[in-house]
Amino acid sequence: MSKKPLILVVNDDGITAPGIRTLIKIMNTIGDVVVVAPDSPQSGMGHAITVDSTLYVEKITVDKGPQEDYSCSGTPADCVKLGVREILKRKPDLCVSGINHGSNSSINVIYSGTMSAAIEAGIEGIPAIGFSLLDYNWSANFAHTESFIKTITLNTLEHGLPLGVVLNVNIPNVPKKDIKGIRVCRQARANWVEKFDKRQSPMGKDYYWLAGTFENLDQGEDTDEWALENNYVSIVPVQFDLTAYQSIKEINTWHFND
Repeated sequence: MSKKPLILVVNDDGITAPGIRTLIKIMNTIGDVVVVAPDSPQSGMGHAITVDSTLYVEKITVDKGPQEDYSCSGTPADCVKLGVREILKRKPDLCVSGINHGSNSSINVIYSGTMSAAIEAGIEGIPAIGFSLLDYNWSANFAHTESFIKTITLNTLEHGLPLGVVLNVNIPNVPKKDIKGIRVCRQARANWVEKFDKRQSPMGKDYYWLAGTFENLDQGEDTDEWALENNYVSIVPVQFDLTAYQSIKEINTWHFND
């Protein structure tokens, strides 16, 4: 009998978040699970790492299960680094991140701690997937995500991923019976129209709250936003090589030495 895959589970909402506890339960049916996750919410941290302060890791018990849980004081990317370098006895066969409370579709992938953890694993040469549910509520119901997550995970373990690619998976917040299937998509061209809510403290000092409205600028029917709006689970293959290869030839025509 072949050995079970070793699966590293991470997130950005914190180790006690309902999303990661659901993901752990699913992964326990597939392989041997080690969890390294932030001790507090780290949403919107992107690919930040801790370089100017100490990091702490503590083995804890959150709920009954065969997995090992480690709570980390750092960012999602820190959790992957520590998991791979210090905690795991061997390189994991897979890293899964999430389930995030809220969307990481389109441009949100840039800011996402969930996806940055998956990308950090990809940098280490580990197949990785970030999972998100389009519900920001802490008490969101993740039950309808389980079969889709298991299917995508098993396919990834069977087929592997191209070098330098990780998967960004988003799941609509609708009943399972209304989800039409899974679509492999491109990232929609979209952005946030942002504004700052300026206020003043009782001491007379100005402070700001960031607010904004998401704007989809892409009318294509091959995007993650279209898929999600039409009740499909979206999978976007994400590469962390940010080189704009199509622009190299054009920029090489510029006159740098005149």
